[in-house]
Amino acid sequence: MGSLFSAVATLLALPLLCVPRLARLWAGWHRDRAGRLLAPESAPTPAGHPAGHTARALLWLPVNVLTGVALGLTALLCVGNIAVAVIATPLWWAFSPPERPRLFVDVPVPDWTTALTLGPVQIGVLTAVAYLVLPPLADAHARICLAVASPGPTDEQLVERVAVLTRTRADVLDAHGAELRRIERDLHDGTQARLVAIAMRLAVARQAFAGETRDDQLVAELLRDAHEGTEEAMTELREVIRTVYPPILADRGLDGALTAVTGRCGVPTRLDIGDLGRVPAATEAIVYFAVAEALTNVAKHSRASAAGVRLRRAADRLSVVITDDGVGGADDRRGTGIAGIRRRVLALDGTVNLDSPTGGPTTVTVELPCGW
Repeated sequence: MGSLFSAVATLLALPLLCVPRLARLWAGWHRDRAGRLLAPESAPTPAGHPAGHTARALLWLPVNVLTGVALGLTALLCVGNIAVAVIATPLWWAFSPPERPRLFVDVPVPDWTTALTLGPVQIGVLTAVAYLVLPPLADAHARICLAVASPGPTDEQLVERVAVLTRTRADVLDAHGAELRRIERDLHDGTQARLVAIAMRLAVARQAFAGETRDDQLVAELLRDAHEGTEEAMTELREVIRTVYPPILADRGLDGALTAVTGRCGVPTRLDIGDLGRVPAATEAIVYFAVAEALTNVAKHSRASAAGVRLRRAADRLSVVITDDGVGGADDRRGTGIAGIRRRVLALDGTVNLDSPTGGPTTVTVELPCGW
């Protein structure tokens, strides 16, 4: 009879339940209740994204009223007539003749013979009917509730997608903040410090050159130091710029940039690039960083004798596979650089798979969208 009570409550509160938030809460409570009825050990269905459930919750309201009334009246008929028989059997005499109870809907109870024969029969028959019919009806109502109010495959994919995007957005913001702090630190502690030292040397050289006792040797040494410091500052500044967006990508394109990266690797590396077509600049930058970081890991940790980089494009997906024949055992939880690659790739809705069993070989597969 719970379905009937639920249907009546839904009908009475229908104007209030048309508010999307209340409809979602009401439908969610029934959805969880139906899930526990069908599978008691199962956990409640996750709430998911509100936008994905509002339409289903509003659709469930009239469905619950119609099915709840139809199925609930059957249960009420059984239970109500059992109660009538229980009362009629011992207490029929307590009612006045016109108001005496009736068994089997319209059979009056005028004497003890009728009460003691038809009463137990009605109780037994309806108890059997309730035992056999009501559980399937309750299951049917629960299944209807789950079918209408639960998220479908598309909704579940949407919920999962929103969760992934929320997580990756947080990772991107963290990575962006860390990148800004690193750039600021590199400029402050490196390039800025060298520029200050150069300015001080030039100031001293200027004073020494303009003084009454001019020291040409000191001036020459200061100018030499300033010149060397300028070159070092320019080198550090180029390194900082390279981490923001590698100039080599703009100068030589992705093919040339990866050729340079593989050529600088301390392990002999074979580069295999297919026909990639036009690749967005953001994707090129992440591919460059991923390959550079992966080959740095190979040179530092793998003890490999050979490595390989292969790029292929299929429709709007670009795949990059970096392999080595080293000792394996790479784990992005131990600070091997794979975590940094993963954060960059997830920022563009890509994927990173690491296969590095102990003893090798190691394969890092990166897939990125390139069809914007």
